[in-house]
Amino acid sequence: MKKFWIILLSISFFFSLIKAQDIDSQMVNQTLLNLNQMMDLWYVKHSTDTFINSIGLDHKVDIPDSVIIKRLHYINTSIPLTFNPIVRRWINFYLQREKSIPTFLGLGQYYFPIFEQILDKYQLPLELKYLPIIESAFNIRARSRAGAMGLWQIMYGTGKIYGLEINSLIDERLDPYTSTEAAAKILRDLYNKYHDWYLALAAYNAGPGNVNKAIRRSGGKLNFWDIYPYLPRETRGYVPAFIAIVYIMNYAAQHNYFPIKINMPPTDTVGINDTLHLMQVADVLKIPIDELRDLNPQYKLDIIPGHLKTYPLRLPSDKVLSFIDLQDSIYHYKDSVFFKNQILVNPAKYTARGRSRTYSYRPCYSNNKGKVKLYYTVKPGDNFGYIADWYDVTIRQLKCWNNRWSNRLRVGEKLVVYVPASKVNKYKKINSMTFEQKQNYTGTKPVDTTKPKDNRFVYYQIHRGESLYTIARKFPDITVEDLIKLNGFSYEQVRHLKPGQWIKIKKK
Repeated sequence: MKKFWIILLSISFFFSLIKAQDIDSQMVNQTLLNLNQMMDLWYVKHSTDTFINSIGLDHKVDIPDSVIIKRLHYINTSIPLTFNPIVRRWINFYLQREKSIPTFLGLGQYYFPIFEQILDKYQLPLELKYLPIIESAFNIRARSRAGAMGLWQIMYGTGKIYGLEINSLIDERLDPYTSTEAAAKILRDLYNKYHDWYLALAAYNAGPGNVNKAIRRSGGKLNFWDIYPYLPRETRGYVPAFIAIVYIMNYAAQHNYFPIKINMPPTDTVGINDTLHLMQVADVLKIPIDELRDLNPQYKLDIIPGHLKTYPLRLPSDKVLSFIDLQDSIYHYKDSVFFKNQILVNPAKYTARGRSRTYSYRPCYSNNKGKVKLYYTVKPGDNFGYIADWYDVTIRQLKCWNNRWSNRLRVGEKLVVYVPASKVNKYKKINSMTFEQKQNYTGTKPVDTTKPKDNRFVYYQIHRGESLYTIARKFPDITVEDLIKLNGFSYEQVRHLKPGQWIKIKKK
């Protein structure tokens, strides 16, 4: 009988504690701030399917506890899903966010496959994919009062420990891919420390030090609800909020919430090996700058320092081949404008038409390890574009090796070119070839100049000096992307288009 009363008093104390300590106001305020900022993301603001699916519907907030308990029981997860009054309050809190839940569901269709693949890689419960909703409300640029950043709200020091690059130009805590890798490692290590998911989640939010203090103050108990009163106030709501979001994301339809269509396109990455500004890409490829920033939030000042190492640039998939085709134009587009505040190195001065002019250029970086230096003698009709194409290098590399800024070449001058040591014999031949031989030289066979007989298409024969960009401008309503798709061009094929080659322009 005595034991019964002790248990009853303990239960009464626990629920009186819960009643006295409502949802933490600071956590609620940060959540609401992240929700508002999420609605400003480019892809959210430009969704074609608005919130019409959920407007005017009964969202069924006041359903019996027994229904929620039963539904939690049927969610397949290795993380226990406890139900109590605190969890109920968090469920009600999120259910009343009428614009947020459809957006969570819509953004989840883009982010969850990314999260799941990485969580599965580390053999972690896939339900952890819902944590960014608690942490940041899917706001890729979320910043907490303590300085935690990104979808997973990783602190500066923690990010450094787990290998994220964080400096004046780059913050990989904002990159959905690299930050998820780091978060998965952190969660794995915390679970291995506590062997309890609730404690691991609490430690992810408050740090292991605060969890360890709560365990000690509770008399060494290792159950989250036992150490609940001793945790920092915000952390007390963290686990219940997670349970609430797991419930809502699994049973949104039962509450008349449905995903809005977020126009996040399929994406792919290209490697950037030189300094690049996102505005250069946006202007040349006609991509809204805010869209490009949302795809590449880790570049804090819109600058990719590719001269130091290769960095990824994420683009809509239908823009990747266009970037490859136009990359030299992109790198040179207004570079003196976008990098005018960069440190200048050895300003070069010369006189043009009797007036002294100063041209400043940025440092030139090129990794020539494993390459052999060759010399090419400039012939009549040559330009940097042709020469770069013949040697399979970029115009910027060619100018870098020869310390050049302008596009002018003199017949008879010698240019330095670095080529792979394994292919030096192939590239040695180029200097003695005629222009036509160089244009047709692929190492295999000359270009076929026979016009195709397929009457379903309009064809065009490429002339000397033309690219897909210049060809597309000759035809109304035709883009570089159209030409690439219609002809099924690969990266190598785009780089090695030859005069005399026939390409499809459009269907008749």
